[in-house]
Amino acid sequence: MTIHRPKNSILLAVSYLLIFGFVQAKDYDVSGQVFDSNGDKAGKVTVLLLDNSELEVQSTKAKGNGKFKFKKVLSGEYFIRVDGGELGKANVPVTVSEDDIKGIQVSLQQTAPANVVKEEVPAAAPTKKQSVAAVAPPINDGPLVPESAAEDEPADAGSTYIMNELSFEIKKLSAEVKHLSSELENLKSLSKMWVNPLAIYSKEIIMKNGSTVFGKIVYQDESELKVETLVGYLIIKRDNVVRVIDNVITEDTQEYVPEQVRDSYSPPPMPRLSEPKYTSADPLNRSAGRKYAANCVLVGNITEKKDNQGNTIFTGEVKNIGGRRADFVKMDFVFRKNWSGETKTLTTFARGTYHTFDSGITTDATLLPGSVGAFELYVPHAFGSFIGYSYVIDWEEYE
Repeated sequence: MTIHRPKNSILLAVSYLLIFGFVQAKDYDVSGQVFDSNGDKAGKVTVLLLDNSELEVQSTKAKGNGKFKFKKVLSGEYFIRVDGGELGKANVPVTVSEDDIKGIQVSLQQTAPANVVKEEVPAAAPTKKQSVAAVAPPINDGPLVPESAAEDEPADAGSTYIMNELSFEIKKLSAEVKHLSSELENLKSLSKMWVNPLAIYSKEIIMKNGSTVFGKIVYQDESELKVETLVGYLIIKRDNVVRVIDNVITEDTQEYVPEQVRDSYSPPPMPRLSEPKYTSADPLNRSAGRKYAANCVLVGNITEKKDNQGNTIFTGEVKNIGGRRADFVKMDFVFRKNWSGETKTLTTFARGTYHTFDSGITTDATLLPGSVGAFELYVPHAFGSFIGYSYVIDWEEYE
């Protein structure tokens, strides 16, 4: 008679076998004690439990009396490795099967110099509980490391650890110093911004009411400008703007003072503001109200540009709207070098028509009534930086 069993019963039986198989897998405790080369108890050292592939399974810290314990260790082949630094090293193979392992004695052995013959240390006799574990003499650095390589390692491992810690601290402090230096540079830039607005805003907008706005033009159209300033955004009507000057700021070189005289050194006195002087005897004679007087005015705006060598070039036109001839027409530019009031003056003549005087002198800087003459001022790069400028038109009148 044939008995047919349901397939579900077979699957259920297989499941029970798998479950019971996993349940039957047990773990054990492995414990022992660490001794130094003199036979004294070595406490506070790190004890590692490694498998045959040199991978760490568990790690623990030995107590003050050198005792250690690994819990829930599965059956298999392992190594107990201890690195006590100056006390020495040890590597002990352990086989775990069917029972807890207790009383393992791990003896640390110091690394001997290459020219010193080491004496063999007899292996500790296995205890009753160690009948299933093979206790081998400790070696320097594991079964996979040759003895010659182990002998070449430095004996003072503790000093190496201290040097590594000090190197880490130095790197940490260096990173903190760099961060603080960056924060200090940011604070300096902010303070410099309030002292000199041109440090971040190169546009200088001159208004009809005599005020000046330093900022950055972020938007403009035919009727108004939107300017970013230190106090926020401003909307300025184009009808209220006289001129927009683009200032190029460069760092001024600091004056070198020898260390021997730094304490007694005092900076030079503040230079007086230099003002352009008229060459005419009586500038009032050139008043625009006179019927037959010459009167030269600026036509349009002064154009400012830079060439490839960093030199600045100012160009523009001057027109004589008076009733007499203007001779030797020139433009006197007064440049503001810094916020302390230091100025420098440069002069350029207008290119007009030629005129020969009775003395035989010929000039090309003459403007007849209603004529226009162009001028060009060349400011070399060596002139240095400036924060603004003003100008005065000067000329002579002869019969």
